[in-house]
Order: sequence, then C-alpha cells, then structure tokens
Amino acid sequence: MPQLEARPQASSFWSYASPVLALLITVVIGVLLFMALGKDPVKGLQMFFWEPVRSVYALSELMVKATPLLIIALGLAVCFRSNVWNIGAEGQYIIGAVAAGGVALLADKTTGPWIVVVILVAGVLGGMAWAGITAFLRDRFNANEILVSLMLVYVADMVLSYLVFGPWKDPAGYNFPQTKTFEAVTQIPRLMPGSRVTIGILLGLLGVAGLWLYLFRTYAGFAQEVSGLAPAAARYAGFSSRRALWVALLVSGGAAGLAGALEVAGPIGQLTPHVPAGYGFAAIIVAFVGRLHPVGVIFSALLMSMFYIGGELAQSRLGLPMSITSVFQGLLLFNLLACDTLIAYQLKFRMPFSLPTRGAP
Repeated sequence: MPQLEARPQASSFWSYASPVLALLITVVIGVLLFMALGKDPVKGLQMFFWEPVRSVYALSELMVKATPLLIIALGLAVCFRSNVWNIGAEGQYIIGAVAAGGVALLADKTTGPWIVVVILVAGVLGGMAWAGITAFLRDRFNANEILVSLMLVYVADMVLSYLVFGPWKDPAGYNFPQTKTFEAVTQIPRLMPGSRVTIGILLGLLGVAGLWLYLFRTYAGFAQEVSGLAPAAARYAGFSSRRALWVALLVSGGAAGLAGALEVAGPIGQLTPHVPAGYGFAAIIVAFVGRLHPVGVIFSALLMSMFYIGGELAQSRLGLPMSITSVFQGLLLFNLLACDTLIAYQLKFRMPFSLPTRGAP
C-alpha cells in the first residue's frame, strides 16, 4: 500500500513540477465535470485553453485580464514571502479603484493628459491606506491580519456601493448605480489602436523586473524575507520585523490599488458595483501557482486569465453556469496544495503483509 514518507530534504524537482501536475489533474477533473453536465469535454476544454489564444484579438483580451492579476499577485508575493498573510487584496483593489475614480471625476474638457498620472498615484495611495489599516492593527494590537484584511474587503465593497448609489451616482444615468463615464483624457493610454491592452501590462512587467531585483539582488530584499520567516534570527541580525510587516502590506496594498486604478480608468471607464471582479482573491492562487516568484507569476497570471475568459465563453456558448470559472480556480488551488505534499514527502509502496522466506514453516 502507498505510504507517505518524509524526504531527507525538500525536492527541488517537485517544487517546479507540482504546479504542472496540479494543472493536469485539474484538466482531467474538468473533463469529468463536463461529461457529468452533459457537455462535450473537447469543446469545454477548447473554451478554456484554445479560444483565449486562437487570434491576435484573443491574445490581447488575455493580456487585459492578466494585467490586474499579475500586478496584484506581485504584491502578494512580497507579503507571503514575508510570512504576512494579506487575504484582503480585493478590498485594496476596490479602494484603489474608488480613489482613482474620484480623481477621474474631477476632470473636465480642459484637463490635460497629466491627470492619468494623478489617477494612478491616487489608486496606489488608496490601496496603501486600506492595507495600512491592517498593518496598524497587527502592529499595534497584534490583530490577526488574515481576519482583518478579509473583513475589510466587505467594508470596501460597502464604500463603493454607497458612492455609486449615492453622492457619485450619475444624474443622467437613468437611475443606474454608476458614476458618469470618465472623460476621454482620463483613459489609460493603450498600447495599440483597436486593442484594449493598456500600458498597465508594461507596468506589470516592470514590476516583475523590479521585484526580482529587490528579492534576489538586494540586501533589503533578503532582510524582508528573513524578518518575516524568522523574527528571532532577524532580531539577532539587526533586522526589523515591524518594518517587514509594514513594507509587505504597503507594497501589496499599493499594487492592488494600482490594479484597481488601471481597471476603472482603462477597460471599465467608470465606477459601478461590478468593479469587484474577484481579482484580489484569484491573485492569491496566481501567486502560489507562480511559486511566489516574479517570473513564475507571469505564467500563472496568463493561466488564470484563460480560466476567466474560458468561463465566460463556456457560459455563453455551452450554457454552463457562471460559477464554472470559480470551480476551475478552486480545483487548481486544491490540486496544487495536494501536489505540494510531494515536495516534502515521497510515496513508498509497501506490501500489506510480509512474504514467507524460503525454508520457513
């Protein structure tokens, strides 16, 4: 019978192979799921893994979805590497969008293009301020950052709802809960005409390079990780665990806020109750599938974007429920956690009984 035995040391092979195996298992379960729902599994997999990459336009939409996931996941990678469990990136994303939207609403026909920079800065500061609440409560009162950051997501959602149903509601919007459409000057510049891809993808890639340099090529990055993972050793070395806490949450919150600003001043173009798209929660999966490595996060963000687009296509073309996207996201995370067991443990097959030796009675 198979048994798990602890490895003498962690397997470097399974550290990289585990996400691949998790994806393969997710695909197999997806096939079974499509069959159980009475749908053609080949067409189902085609919606998720072929349609999002079949044309230039499809690839551009894939990058549109991947941009917020990539940026938020980069910030979460800093948190998780520092042993700070920020589960509330969705709330920081919402407040960043609200702050950016508030600035965008101030623009008029005479406003110059410089407003785009102010919008992005407002989004970053909004996300940092929201994450700063969690950092303060953890630092001052030792509150659990998991619960605090998660509960603040619902507060942020209520703040957004209050504004779009109340003072920021478009008086000419036929009573729909939304702000007016932002002026054209506030729109995030696009990379190419006819595409919705904005400069946000370039900011995300710059973030990948910057985070890689910070984590693996700077003394501050080394101190950040040590302070979170081994506070006693950090104190002995003169590192500050409090500084690591604040840096991790402010960087993570700022990244989420930037993603929110890029969305509302980019593809969305206004504030609505539908701004919360679950990117902050999905980015947690992106960060872990990417092994909390800046380069790995790129590929996992693209994979998660395929799940988003595939879910929308499966809903419209195959008649599947909208929750199919969340099902695939949850399956991938569950399978990843299960496959990660192979990093520290190995399967050993033992006979359930011992065979008699020659000459034994």
